[in-house]
Amino acid sequence: MIKDRRALYQSELWKELDVSSRTGSRIASKLEEKGEIRREATVHNGNRTYLLRPAKKDLDFSLLMAGDKISPLVGNDGEIDPITSDELSEWIFQLVQNQ
Repeated sequence: MIKDRRALYQSELWKELDVSSRTGSRIASKLEEKGEIRREATVHNGNRTYLLRPAKKDLDFSLLMAGDKISPLVGNDGEIDPITSDELSEWIFQLVQNQ
């Protein structure tokens, strides 16, 4: 829900989940502890609450690498056919060799 809406008040979360405010607070706290969301203190409809946002996660670009070569499918705008591409086959071969 939080990812889909990009932001959600904690009070809306527990109402949507049909749980008590205490349970909703615990859920939000656990999500924050796991690094899934950020909780920002705010006021909504005159009440103190938290605005819940998805946590920004660092991307792991190493997953696109085989040795020192980046996947030929990255940024190709569909110009490479993954079934017949010699470049992709060579990249996959390099990936297997590195493991």
